[in-house]
Amino acid sequence: MTTAPAPAGSTRRGLALVAVAVVLTGFNLRTAVNSIGPVLQEIEQGLGISSGAAGLITTMPLLCFAAIGFAGPPLAARFRDGHVLAAALVVMALGVLGRAAAPSFWLFLLGTVGTMVGGALGNVLLPGIVKHWFPGRTGLLVGAYSTAMAIGGAVASVSTAPVAAAVGADGWRWALGVWAVFAVLAVLPWLAVPKRAGGSGGPARAVRLRALVRSSLAWQLAVFFGLQAMQAYVIVGWTAQYLRDEGMSAAAAGALVGVNALIVIPLNALVPVGTVRQAWQRPMLVAFMACYLAGWTGLLLAPLTLTWLWMSLLGCGMGTFAMVLALLGMRARTPETVNALSTVVQGWGYALSAAGPVLVGLLRGWTGGYTGMFVLVYAGVAGLFVTGWLVCAPRQVDDEVPGLTGPADGSPVVEAAGAEPPVVVDRG
Repeated sequence: MTTAPAPAGSTRRGLALVAVAVVLTGFNLRTAVNSIGPVLQEIEQGLGISSGAAGLITTMPLLCFAAIGFAGPPLAARFRDGHVLAAALVVMALGVLGRAAAPSFWLFLLGTVGTMVGGALGNVLLPGIVKHWFPGRTGLLVGAYSTAMAIGGAVASVSTAPVAAAVGADGWRWALGVWAVFAVLAVLPWLAVPKRAGGSGGPARAVRLRALVRSSLAWQLAVFFGLQAMQAYVIVGWTAQYLRDEGMSAAAAGALVGVNALIVIPLNALVPVGTVRQAWQRPMLVAFMACYLAGWTGLLLAPLTLTWLWMSLLGCGMGTFAMVLALLGMRARTPETVNALSTVVQGWGYALSAAGPVLVGLLRGWTGGYTGMFVLVYAGVAGLFVTGWLVCAPRQVDDEVPGLTGPADGSPVVEAAGAEPPVVVDRG
């Protein structure tokens, strides 16, 4: 494969600065999410809310990822994408602080929306930024920020409960608020990043997002993405509370969720390498499903015995996230359709997955236990296997939707973030 040159006018110092900014942003993408689960009980008590309301808290990140992510392309069309991310991280820091200080449930939810701005826009914009600045090293940089994201999530999972315990009364507020510091640190390199080189001047091609509704592959990818996200956010949002209800300490439960997050770190680097090999895709899928089934069954039957093994197996199952990200790049023929497919699949997928954590909370409130959670995740594994098997078939959305791309014709378009030359997608 030919190695593409770096953007015109870039320097080693400028590229290093972008790399630092990308990695620091990646670190922040999941800290605000993973810090909730280990202190969910303290949040319920501090805000005086029900289990169902706690479920809404755990599902809010997914709703925000679905809704806010679609704003990435139009924002990046009007402003420099680095500045968009800097502003998003500032909003994230304010949201983290507002959430930590919130005296009521609804203000806590408002703060949560603010905290998710950085994560939602980072999900959408970082791949394009990497593609622009590091066209010959996209795998390396995607792996770097994905690893940073996993590390940030693991650190948040492991450290939140000990910080809360060390502070004492209302310690959960400090444990949630401390992550604002890291969001502010990630803003600084973006402000110093040089202006990126312009497009090559070639004709832009429009990709109409609505047209992807006619693609069965796009729907299958969206369901696969949504079900794997549901698994991940039930694990992050509820397994710590489940283990605490079974008799485990808050610190130990949070640490075990951290073990789960640590397992994901090497998977983010290894799974895409295997996924690009067509013959490996379905065997990998079967292995991931086996890990999910073994992990959930272990937690169901022996939650306080070999818990580290059950959580590690669930972490291995979560390799489906890296797998679907790699598949997005393989199931479309052009950069334009890859960007459109990624935006639509993540938007639809996160909207679908949002039902998972809130259902766990509602079912826990109605039944007083976690039977509903296990029914939900087992059904999710079955759905993952079916849709995963379908999306592993070698095909592209371009072939399912004739005329998906073509020269821009003057219809309303917005630039997709970070593409070179500019990628445009129709608002309609």
